[in-house]
Amino acid sequence: MTQKLFGTDGIRGVANTFPLTIDFCTKLATTLAQDVCLNKKQVAIARDTRISGTMLFSALVAGFTAQGINVIDLGIIPTPLCTTLTPQLNVDMSIMITASHNPYQDNGLKLITADGDKFSDEQSRKIEQKLELNHDITYSPEKIGKIIPWNNNGLEHYLHISSQIVPPNALKKLKIVLDSANGVFSYIMPEVFKYLGAEVISLAASPDGYNINADCGSQHTEKLAQTVIENGYNLGIAVDGDGDRIIICDENGKRLDGDQIIAYLATYMLQNNLLPSKAVVATIYSNLGLGKYISSLGLNYYTTAVGERYVIEKMRDVQANLGGEESGHMVLSDYTRTGDALITALIICAGIARQNRQLSKIFPVFTPFPCESHNLRFANKEAATQIMQSEALQSCVSQISQQLDGHGRIIVRPSGTEPVIRLKIEDENSQTAHQAAEKILTCIKNLTAS
Repeated sequence: MTQKLFGTDGIRGVANTFPLTIDFCTKLATTLAQDVCLNKKQVAIARDTRISGTMLFSALVAGFTAQGINVIDLGIIPTPLCTTLTPQLNVDMSIMITASHNPYQDNGLKLITADGDKFSDEQSRKIEQKLELNHDITYSPEKIGKIIPWNNNGLEHYLHISSQIVPPNALKKLKIVLDSANGVFSYIMPEVFKYLGAEVISLAASPDGYNINADCGSQHTEKLAQTVIENGYNLGIAVDGDGDRIIICDENGKRLDGDQIIAYLATYMLQNNLLPSKAVVATIYSNLGLGKYISSLGLNYYTTAVGERYVIEKMRDVQANLGGEESGHMVLSDYTRTGDALITALIICAGIARQNRQLSKIFPVFTPFPCESHNLRFANKEAATQIMQSEALQSCVSQISQQLDGHGRIIVRPSGTEPVIRLKIEDENSQTAHQAAEKILTCIKNLTAS
């Protein structure tokens, strides 16, 4: 059975529209209560700052508590903190209510195991199959759960972690613009950097439920770059709404590619004896130049399917403590279980402060292969799926793959969270990459028009 509800990062959609409805969330919680919460009889639920978070939280709580399951209310905290806390909370699972970098109208549910891992494809598939069954739900007056508040906002956790990464006042020479996306790091991130001695300008740190990711954060870095330039600051750091994605710009406002950040982290960690397994994990969507560079350092380079959880699975297989995606998810498993924008930012800033050089003199770390990249948006996921499955597109992709073999590659894939087809073509020759992209775009345009 193909998964209809679960994408690469849980369930995602528009709030108050299926599947992000009160009825569905209550049914999901009931199903999880009956099939997952069999040991501790307890779950933890966290959320980001979007307005629909409390609504969906209430629906999940109703479903769980009506089956006798206690709910630990973690409140508004970053996704990586939720995954890191979960194994310590004596729960059967956790749920993070978030749509990450998406606008406030969207929301989503990230299901997390008792060990702090995101549900696997197989686990998600089993839950989806259970949801499709029309079984009777039974209730008992003797089985009623309760809400247990978690009276913490996460700041103490990150202050403790920062002390392990950066010595006190080590960042006092750095001037940093921080864009918190009006999300989960709005209070935490500025406080941590100030504590470490950095001079800070804080942007998008006043969430109101509607302004999460709105013209700010990892997807909209224009104001971040402008503020860095106008104030003569060293760098800018932007995160997304739930805190697992990071974007950095240099002193000239130039946005640094996620692959370049992976390369920098690998270099810095290798130089400081922080890569015991000599391994780095990325995804197939990372530039071919990254793999070439990582290998040149004498490190083993591994790639996975696109999706943070696939990166984490591979990291465990090869005992790597560094992995990431070009989109900005960086996993530093010595400190966190999943991608954590703040921890990544701390390590990068520690390296920059030690080198005492401008970012424009450090980046780019490696020379990327010429690349053509396009995100093609459709009316809905069904339309995107229909195009992806068409024989015409598959034939065109196969033909171009043969032409690029040995000196380039083509990736055409559906987004796991949006009605988008992502196209990426790399080749040693930029003209070849461009011509190949034009062929694919023309093919998709013709299919859309027919």
